[in-house]
Amino acid sequence: METLLVVIFVVGYLAITLEHNLKIDKLIPALAMMAIMWALMSFGIDGFTSWFDSGEHHLMENFGALGHPEKMELLEETLLHHLGKTSEILVFLLGAMTIVEIIDYFDGFATIKTFVKTRSKKKILWIFSFLAFILSAIIDNLTATIVLISILQKIVKDRDVRLWYAGLIIIAANAGGAWSPIGDVTTTMLWIGKKVTTANLIEHLLLPSLICMVIPSLIASFLPVFKGEIEAEEEEPSKSKFSAIMLYLGLGAIIFVPIFKTITHLPPYVGMMLSLAIVATFAEIFSNSKIAISSVDHESDAAAHHSPVHKALTKIELPSILFFLGILMAVAALESLGMLFNFAEGLKQGMPLMGTEMASTHVSDLVILLLGVGSAVIDNVPLVAASLGMFSEPMNDQLWHFIAYSAGTGGSMLIIGSAAGVVAMGMEKIDFFWYLRKISWLALIGFVGGAICFMLLRNLF
Repeated sequence: METLLVVIFVVGYLAITLEHNLKIDKLIPALAMMAIMWALMSFGIDGFTSWFDSGEHHLMENFGALGHPEKMELLEETLLHHLGKTSEILVFLLGAMTIVEIIDYFDGFATIKTFVKTRSKKKILWIFSFLAFILSAIIDNLTATIVLISILQKIVKDRDVRLWYAGLIIIAANAGGAWSPIGDVTTTMLWIGKKVTTANLIEHLLLPSLICMVIPSLIASFLPVFKGEIEAEEEEPSKSKFSAIMLYLGLGAIIFVPIFKTITHLPPYVGMMLSLAIVATFAEIFSNSKIAISSVDHESDAAAHHSPVHKALTKIELPSILFFLGILMAVAALESLGMLFNFAEGLKQGMPLMGTEMASTHVSDLVILLLGVGSAVIDNVPLVAASLGMFSEPMNDQLWHFIAYSAGTGGSMLIIGSAAGVVAMGMEKIDFFWYLRKISWLALIGFVGGAICFMLLRNLF
């Protein structure tokens, strides 16, 4: 039965990886894989000899001796436990996505365009790289990429040049998301899973992530494509007088979430719901003013009176939410049978140590670096979900920081390796092999440079 479950997981994983070839949205195999795996576990519960206690992080010794009713009760409790942990992440993401869409409703991100005062291609590269690095740490790397490429399309009209900018934005956005607990789904998972804290994550990963962004941008700035100036474009007026207010209010509300968690010790999604309530309140007030109604939407009177909160909720990425539900619960099935735990023990014993590990982890740096490379080929979410079930190191152990860095930045090496890359691929119709030839080597150099920086700094803490 264990072999069958692994086969189903591998087949589902391949379907997710090949979604563009199969023309099937990745949420479909993720949800099917999750449901089938748990159903098979229910049918074959009496045939399993071991069970993994996720709360205590150890294998149950007497599981085989339990009767069928007790095993089924334990399965239901385990399923509910993992659903609760997964729901914390999903509710958090729903809140963040809704705040971002409310900002966009008021055309708040148009304010960012005012930061670009130059026509120098090289200066614009650095402006967008740092904007992507900072913005992705606040509103996540996927949203930051969407926002910045949308702005880029209004500033740089030459598509060949714009593709290079988009490639460097992907690298910078993924690097920026790695050092923030709200910057990437994987770091959010580690944060909510109580593997890292905000202060320690920033302390250990800010400089390596910055190196990961700066090195590719520095090398690219010397390439011929970034020499000279772009053509001047006419300034477009903002659609709403509340654009800047909603931008800063929304970003401030998201930044407030880690502060709320530190003060109250409540799960992050509680703070995100409070932030959403505050932003939504101001959105309703502004949308009800005559100025906002006349300026936000000129299409129709009906659209103008539409609630910004309702409008935002219709635009959030629900397919992504369902994909995360499916993949996280599928990984949880493998964890519940102790497969991930046993695999981690094999890694600790079988992989050669590189001599720089902390004594508490006994996990080779090579394993974590391979996880980063793997995240470029397949989605980093299940890889990090698996690591949560594989390793039992305490909160803020260096292992978790290195996993956050590798999984967060490694996906930049292929355009399909991160959500930021996939969305940029769709927005600019970037060819996979063009990215592989032009951008991948820059991303690899940045990834290795940041990893070396992390390993050197690790000995100082």
